[in-house]
Amino acid sequence: MSRPFKIEIAESEEELKKRLQTARQGNQKEKLQMLWWLKSGQVKEQQELGKRLGRDTSTVTRWLQKYRLGGLSRLLSIKKAPGANRKINDAAIAALKQELKTGKGFSSYGAIVEWLKLQHGLDIEYGTVYAWVRYRFGAKLKVPRPQSYKQDEKLISEFKKNSV
Repeated sequence: MSRPFKIEIAESEEELKKRLQTARQGNQKEKLQMLWWLKSGQVKEQQELGKRLGRDTSTVTRWLQKYRLGGLSRLLSIKKAPGANRKINDAAIAALKQELKTGKGFSSYGAIVEWLKLQHGLDIEYGTVYAWVRYRFGAKLKVPRPQSYKQDEKLISEFKKNSV
């Protein structure tokens, strides 16, 4: 024979209902719904909870165990993967930003890859450099069009004044 199903829910029925209405994520809504059903007395058995939620009873058991051990905060906590470490360190990022702000800049993203390799000893792929510079920094590699060294500066400035 199985042991009796008992759980003490610390939060009030109104508080659970309010949290349920303001919850944004589906998995949190399910867990709050489960607690609200238990607190309001609509559900008495764990199997019935599983059927109503469309979950296996082992999942319901796991959720209730989390609630027993850490309360509502532990039940509703969402684990987030830490992710990989960045390939570009903070010093290199700051130096790259500074270099992009200078007037000379870079002629290509390949030049930035080489610069990072020479200056900071980082072997970064072209795509990574492109994503950082273009999307994170919002910079575009703009190189002025080549101009003839034979052009007269006075004539150019005069043309600019008269054309506007």
